[in-house]
Amino acid sequence: MNSVPFYSLDYVSDSLGSELSSAFDAVQKSGWFIRGRFCQQFETAFAGYCGVKHGVGVGNGLDALTLMLRAEIELGRLKKGDEVLVPANTFIATILGITSAGLVPVLVEPDETTFNLDPSRLAAACTAKTKAIMVVHLYGRLAAMNQICAFAKERNLRVFEDAAQAHGAELSTIGTIFAESGKAQMRAGAFGDAAAFSFYPTKNLGALGDAGMVVTDDDELAKVVRALGNYGSAEKYVNRYQGVNSRLDELQAALLLKKLPQLDCWNQRRREIAARYIAEIKNPAVILPKTATADHVFHIFAVRAESAAARVQLQQFLQARGVESMVHYPIPPHLQEAYCNEPWAENVHLPITEALAKQELSLPMGPYLTDAQVAQVIEAVNAFNPNAGF
Repeated sequence: MNSVPFYSLDYVSDSLGSELSSAFDAVQKSGWFIRGRFCQQFETAFAGYCGVKHGVGVGNGLDALTLMLRAEIELGRLKKGDEVLVPANTFIATILGITSAGLVPVLVEPDETTFNLDPSRLAAACTAKTKAIMVVHLYGRLAAMNQICAFAKERNLRVFEDAAQAHGAELSTIGTIFAESGKAQMRAGAFGDAAAFSFYPTKNLGALGDAGMVVTDDDELAKVVRALGNYGSAEKYVNRYQGVNSRLDELQAALLLKKLPQLDCWNQRRREIAARYIAEIKNPAVILPKTATADHVFHIFAVRAESAAARVQLQQFLQARGVESMVHYPIPPHLQEAYCNEPWAENVHLPITEALAKQELSLPMGPYLTDAQVAQVIEAVNAFNPNAGF
C-alpha cells in the first residue's frame, strides 16, 4: 500500500527547482543580504497581490503580529492594557502577539461549522477597555469580515488580520460593506487596518526558512513597523523606538518572489482537492467543514470526529491504511501552561473551543497530492467505523 504524506514540499522543487537555484545565485552574487532590492521587490509584489499599498518584511509571522500591534501603540491608537477580541481556538502565536505587545486578549468562541470567529458573540465580549479585534482566517478560510468590520465600525474598534494561513483567500465584495471600495474581489490582508502574514515553509506561500510580513494601506503604520524591526531605527544609529531585530532577508525574499506567481494555481489545486473530499467523503462518523467556497484556500483541511476517543481511533485507522494526518491544535491557548496565571485565561467558559481541540483532525492537503492519493484518502475515511476494530 502506498503512503499518503500529510504534507510534502516536493512539488516546489519539482516545478521551480532551477528558478530557486538561480534566485539563490543572484542573492549570493549581489553581496547584499538584508533589506536589499529583493526584499523591496517582494514587499511591493506581495502588497500588490493583497491589494494594499505597503508590505514590510519581518523575520517571521509572530514578529509580524507583535510589531503590527506595537506600532499601533507607538502611534497612540492603542495603549498597553487595552483589550483585543480574538478567537479562542487559534494557534498560540496569535495570542503571543497580543500579549507580547502588552495588550489583553479577550477570547471569543468560534462558529463550530466554520472554525472561525463567531461575529454574533462579539457584542457580549466587548467592554469599555475593548479597542480592537484580531481576526484569524483559520485554516485558510476568510472569517466573516463583512459582519466583523461592520461591528468594528459601529464600536470604533481597530481591526487586524492574522492571515498566516490565508495567502490568496478572496471575498466577493458584492452586497458587502466593502462594495464601495470599487473592487469586485478583496483578498486576505486588505480588510482591516493591517494584517500579519507568515511565510513558514509549509504555508500556501512558504519560504525556505522563517519569514513574515505586515501589509497595510496605512503609511504611518508601515513606517513604524519598519523601524521597530530595525532596532527601532529609521535612520542609522538614531533609535526612536525600543525595537528588535526582525528583518526579511534577501534570500527568502528572492525565493518568495519566484513562488508568488504560482500561488493562485497552487490554491486552486487545494480547492479542487477539498471539493472532492467534501463531495465524496460520506461517513456519518466524520464531520466535514462547510461547502468549499472561493474564500477558502485550504491551508488545512480540518474534519471532526465525534469525540476525543473517536479522533484517536480515526487517526490510527488512517495511519494503518497509509494516510498520515495531524491534529490542529490539541491544547487551546487559555489552557496552555504559559498562560495559567493570567487573569484573562482563568474561569473562562469555552465549550466549543475545547470540543474542537479534542475532535479536530487534519487530512492531507496540498498541491503535491495526486488524484490517486486523494482517492486513497477518501476511501480510507469512508471505511472508518468507530464501533469496529481494525
